Amino acid sequence: MKPSATLLIATLLMSSGVAARQNLRQYSASLDNSIWTVKTATPLRCELGHTIPNFGEALFVSEANKELNLLFRLQMTRLPDDYSLAQVLSVAPNWRPGEPTKPVADMKLLKQFDGNLPKKPAWIMLTELEQGFSPTFYFADWHSPYDQVVASLNPVHFGNSYQKFSQCMAGLLKYNFDDIALSMLNYQSNSNEFTRESQARLTQIAEYLKHDKAIASIDIDTYTDSYGGRWINEELSRKRAKALKEFFVANGVDEKLIRTEGFGEKRHVAANETSRGRATNRRAVVQLVRAEVPHF
Repeated sequence: MKPSATLLIATLLMSSGVAARQNLRQYSASLDNSIWTVKTATPLRCELGHTIPNFGEALFVSEANKELNLLFRLQMTRLPDDYSLAQVLSVAPNWRPGEPTKPVADMKLLKQFDGNLPKKPAWIMLTELEQGFSPTFYFADWHSPYDQVVASLNPVHFGNSYQKFSQCMAGLLKYNFDDIALSMLNYQSNSNEFTRESQARLTQIAEYLKHDKAIASIDIDTYTDSYGGRWINEELSRKRAKALKEFFVANGVDEKLIRTEGFGEKRHVAANETSRGRATNRRAVVQLVRAEVPHF
């Protein structure tokens, strides 16, 4: 921590009623070992990390979704032993004397959990880092009544990695696993071709599967309407299921992960007396299952 930042925080602590005799235990990367790294850069997830020596790691994360999202996690080597709050400030560098320290947010610290901040304060922190400020966390040490912990993000070497992180965010898919995990695709009348909407969804599924290595299985069930004869419809649904499997295999999916079954005209979900009902029954149901993976 730079002297000016220490003085600012000490002043804040005193003004908030914290005993002046408390010690500031400070953690921050030096100019030489300030490292920012794009840890993950895929169409599904972008991660920007910064190590705070002897304390832990700061991590900004954005994931594929309909809307642009951002989360911040403070991964501490020694997790909190009790509930408390960390005040987050943006502290000016030495070369900007007189610049006020700006409040960013209060971050909840839960017992045995990392600290998290949602979208708005996470964006503020990135903006402050881009301008050369140091987002700084300070909180009372849960092991000692005499210590105040101060952990800072160093903006040195931030720019290039932040640019790569921003480029990664711009390339994120506009949908996530939950959006496509269970999809019903409908066929055109008298055709093995999907409707335009269903073809668009199938394209999304194929694109997603190129990037998610945690897919454990893909179940494909196909159905027909009641026209054409029961045996013919069973054969038609099996052929449609096989064609879908071949499509996914051609797009890089291990065929061992794919299970198919053709039900023909069984299990209708709509009446076959109307064209709309028959269109609903001509369907393929694709269900994706993921292996258990840690979530942010």
